[in-house]
Amino acid sequence: MATSLKNLSEYNQDKFPDISEKKFGIVVSEWHDDITGTLCQGAVDTLLQHGAAKENIFVNTVPGSFELTLGAQFLAQQEEIDAVITIGVVIRGDTKHDDYINNAVAQGITHVSMKYNKPVSFGLVTTNTLEQALDRAGGKHGNKGVEAAAAVIRMLSF
Repeated sequence: MATSLKNLSEYNQDKFPDISEKKFGIVVSEWHDDITGTLCQGAVDTLLQHGAAKENIFVNTVPGSFELTLGAQFLAQQEEIDAVITIGVVIRGDTKHDDYINNAVAQGITHVSMKYNKPVSFGLVTTNTLEQALDRAGGKHGNKGVEAAAAVIRMLSF
């Protein structure tokens, strides 16, 4: 579903498990840190709202979105981490770099999740413009960080 048709901050929490004892790793890209900071805060707030303990949320940064995959793997390989949230922004530019980065990150995150049998969410905002990215970082389309946190919480109910 297109983001323009759904608010990223709205989700169904009917099947959320108790996460009070769960540990979460969050890996955040420093590229566009004004946006990723807002996305990360949305993820942290969502985890806390649903019962995660503040001391069980571990936030780590990587230089850019391409590095999210390795950062996610570093967190997922830690036995005590139950789920990983990735946060990044890729804005289309004058070249096709965004296609390569988005594809690599999507495949990499899927691979990490399957390799470690843990939920790893895709909190990567992929847009054509800066304005669209801001709209997905607490703007008119909600917050992709909230959506990413809600996704891993839901996946922990399996």
